[in-house]
Amino acid sequence: MISSQICDLLGIRYPIFQGGMAWISDGKLAAAVSEGGGLGIISAMNADKNYLREQIRTARNLTDKPFGVNIMLMSPHVAEVAALVAEEKVAVVTTGAGRPTQYMPQWLEAGITVIPVVASVAMAKMAQDAGAAAVIAEGQESGGHIGELTTMAIVPQVCDAVSIPVLAAGGIADGRGMAAAMMLGAQGVQMGTRFLVACECSVHPAYKQAVLKAGDISTVTTGRRFGGNTCRCIKNTFTRNFLKTEYLPETTAEDIAELGVGSLRRAAIEGDVKNGCLLAGQISGLVREEMPAAEIIRQVTEEAEILLKGASLWVK
Repeated sequence: MISSQICDLLGIRYPIFQGGMAWISDGKLAAAVSEGGGLGIISAMNADKNYLREQIRTARNLTDKPFGVNIMLMSPHVAEVAALVAEEKVAVVTTGAGRPTQYMPQWLEAGITVIPVVASVAMAKMAQDAGAAAVIAEGQESGGHIGELTTMAIVPQVCDAVSIPVLAAGGIADGRGMAAAMMLGAQGVQMGTRFLVACECSVHPAYKQAVLKAGDISTVTTGRRFGGNTCRCIKNTFTRNFLKTEYLPETTAEDIAELGVGSLRRAAIEGDVKNGCLLAGQISGLVREEMPAAEIIRQVTEEAEILLKGASLWVK
């Protein structure tokens, strides 16, 4: 069985995190992943503390296993949700879209394990210096907000730069991806797109079907022109209109920010797969079947174990 420092650190069976996806990663999905032996993660997204408290309690009603909360640091409600997770003493906090150092003292004081998502070596070092127990090095193959480096490039560089455990994210959907990540030095992986099609995922069925139908070149990045808000999503009418507007000479950064407002909710909740934003990673073409979260975890880890055990075949 595959195990690592991450499993010992968090008390989980398999070193697999489920990514914190806005409008998708709720208490039900997080609990299913944790029950399956991984670490389920609730997305705090742009919601207020009342929504997050409800999702935390939903997860606790469904599992007694550890789970986490992902806090997007650009959220207008970040201060209140940061205080709430400390009050609720959730097992793990992951962070994205900013520097978490302002909030880490209160989380650490509450006994929470803090594991930021990082897109560069500098961010990883900053997180370690601030007291992070581990980091998630995320490559631009991921769905949602992304940086510039690929997973193959960022993971080994972060592993070399910090002494805390590193998880790999971006472009991982099966045992091959997990085995490759561990060969790069990672102690575990985080997957988002693969869990989009978990049976327990409450995203709109039309969204799931869009992921299942996607191929190798079905995603595109928007928001690169002004930087800081680059997203990977499945190509559709929304992305075509977005990119057309993005590169008009008169378009401003404020216009770009406005273009995305409400677009993810339209896709994830309302099922508008033409005019909504379908955040998904480049490995969407490898995601071919809906199955329970526990089965996803079992399948990925078993595949990775077979591959890692067979690695000696390549060495003569």
